[in-house]
Amino acid sequence: MTTRRQFMFSLSVAGLSAPFLSPAAGAAVSSSGQAFPEEKVLRVALLGLGSYAERVAEAMKDCKRARLAGLISGTPAKAGQWKKKYGIPDRNVYSYESFPQIRDNPDIDAVYVITPNSLHHRFVLAAAAAGKHVICEKPMADNARQAQEMIEACRKAGVKLLLGYRMHFEPHTREVIRMVQAGELGRIKFFEGLAGFKIGDPAQWRLRKKLAGGGSMMDIGIYALNAARYTTGEEPLWVSAQEVKTDPVKFAEVDETITFQLGFPSGAIASCLSTYNFNHLDKLFVVGEKGFAELQPAYGYGPIEGHTDRGPISQPVVTHQTLQLDGMAGIILDNAPMQPAVDGEEGLRDMQIIDAIYESIRKNGQQIRLR
Repeated sequence: MTTRRQFMFSLSVAGLSAPFLSPAAGAAVSSSGQAFPEEKVLRVALLGLGSYAERVAEAMKDCKRARLAGLISGTPAKAGQWKKKYGIPDRNVYSYESFPQIRDNPDIDAVYVITPNSLHHRFVLAAAAAGKHVICEKPMADNARQAQEMIEACRKAGVKLLLGYRMHFEPHTREVIRMVQAGELGRIKFFEGLAGFKIGDPAQWRLRKKLAGGGSMMDIGIYALNAARYTTGEEPLWVSAQEVKTDPVKFAEVDETITFQLGFPSGAIASCLSTYNFNHLDKLFVVGEKGFAELQPAYGYGPIEGHTDRGPISQPVVTHQTLQLDGMAGIILDNAPMQPAVDGEEGLRDMQIIDAIYESIRKNGQQIRLR
């Protein structure tokens, strides 16, 4: 039986190859494979000008459908440097205090929230109130309750809410999903997702719960969690989780290492791990009755590499954020279909499961049933 996830994937998988094709003269090609006038682009303001925002800004230089049009920062000196570097006019530069005035700016279509995790909720609500479409980095919020409020605020304002799931656009990842959906691996039996690195500066925001919301699980464990869902094409029925903390001083406020397991309706199971304690942990592995597929590295900025029981996975090496922003422009401007989804509901589902993971840890690994 074809699921909605499989149906939507079949609509979108061909379209995401479009950025690798040469567009016709005088036109570009959207993520849905449709031609559009060159001037029809998504004009994006970045909110929060940290290191990842800089990566996004550089990637957008090569976008066909999106361009950097505005800046919102709590640091005037940084905003001034960015304004000069990227040629942003004064009228499109805002402080956090003046941000609500963006409502009256016709030069900006969408706001991309790239702040510490615990500020996502506040700024998504503000962007929605200003009538702008919203792209929000993951994790979506501190918890599912906040995520639901963000969805409702955007729905009420009549704007789209998308999440920064860049791997949903990455070609090697999409090829693994295609193989699973096409039945090439047979019935899926097991998924493994590993994500981790040794975190440095003990004073950084990622180790402060007030800003990060959580530790390794929120920051990078979400990659493995989301991958378990988009790779199997199913939603888990239950989760159990365990935490290990080797440095109770450095990780006094947030989790260091978490292992968690998921059970799916088909009988498939997943085993995942996130950590801030050691490097070289970046893997996606899925095995079915007919074969397996593996990506390693799987979630970093690239190049992503993969192979199957039949040989290597050969896909274009791309700048993830360029493909992501062009794809999101198609979703916002053209209502282009996208599966796996990158909307607020996708982010909410991850937050519901993360809430259950933390609940399981509090209950000593007890299995938590999911709605």
